[in-house]
Amino acid sequence: AIAAAPTTSLPEDIGGVRNWDYRFAWIRDSAMTAQALIALGHGAEAIELLSWMERVSEMQAGEGRGLRLMYSIHGWTDLDEEELPHLEGYRGSRPVRIGNGAAVQLQLEIYGELLNTAYELARRGHKLPEKEMAFLSRVADEACSLWKEPDYGIWEIRSEPRHYVYSKVMLWVALDRAVHLTDRYGLRGDRDRWARNAAAIRRQVLEQGYDAEVGAFVQSYGSKDLDAANLRIPLLEFLPFDDDRVEGTIDATIEGLTENGLVYRYRADDGLPGREGAFGLCTFWLIDCLALSGRIDEARSLFSRMVDRANHVGLYPEQFDPATGAFLGNFPQAFTHIGLINSALYIAYAEGKPIPGHAPIGTPEHRAELEGGRVVMMPV
Repeated sequence: AIAAAPTTSLPEDIGGVRNWDYRFAWIRDSAMTAQALIALGHGAEAIELLSWMERVSEMQAGEGRGLRLMYSIHGWTDLDEEELPHLEGYRGSRPVRIGNGAAVQLQLEIYGELLNTAYELARRGHKLPEKEMAFLSRVADEACSLWKEPDYGIWEIRSEPRHYVYSKVMLWVALDRAVHLTDRYGLRGDRDRWARNAAAIRRQVLEQGYDAEVGAFVQSYGSKDLDAANLRIPLLEFLPFDDDRVEGTIDATIEGLTENGLVYRYRADDGLPGREGAFGLCTFWLIDCLALSGRIDEARSLFSRMVDRANHVGLYPEQFDPATGAFLGNFPQAFTHIGLINSALYIAYAEGKPIPGHAPIGTPEHRAELEGGRVVMMPV
């Protein structure tokens, strides 16, 4: 298991109520961490994570439950959120919480993260155990069954579920990677159903997820709000970087969500009082997009500023105060360190420097690998 962070209730808004317990294993956070480890050659740890996820999900299958979005590091799902009123909280930030109410939410992007992790392993020559392959086939089937449902999104919004654009994109990723795994790496399952549903999701996102007036992909169907998660659309190859809709989303994020070189997740009403800080991982996503779209000087400038924001031992929080640089949210946060690793690799690739392993997803070399059936290795 990989925990999102080792702390609870370090505030996203000093003195406010945005204080959450992160001492659990989110499928999303864990899978992203595994993908960063894979990029650096640590495939064994990623396979162990997939095996752990298979085991804990099977433990719940007997109760009729599908894949859960988070588990305790022991595999438990009883994560009821409680407030501890006898504790003051960091700098008076109450309430202090243990457990996490988001554990019961439906978050559909986790399907894409799981299958993307498996695909990254397979394309690097790692043979996945048979039990894990069967588990991935079931995950793809579940994605087909659920993709038309609204959910609470990657940011675990505590209001009504919506059709979040990023969630739909990640469901497409799940089925797209399932098809690739079937065609090249021996995954068994209903490939035609997966391909059919992937095409339907893609059509729906292009029709309902992009707003021509905003000039960008929006947070959810029918909204005008921006969401930094949509920066991953080209990084996951849903659309290429030179697509006008992608370029518009990058520019709109810079204009509408960026302050002092730091990127907010969103600025929409999320049903909670107060205002959170800028998000470390989203800032690295912007850096990645700038690097792979040819805006290397902008990417390197933002990256250098982020490197300078680390503390005296090189660690990062979840969020930052753009005005003061103060650390906000739980610490150290796996998400932000994932971003640091990936951005270093993307910038090196964009500058023509050697990077380990295969060409990153989102690059022309990776597309050539898929279309030509050949493996493109980057020089070491």
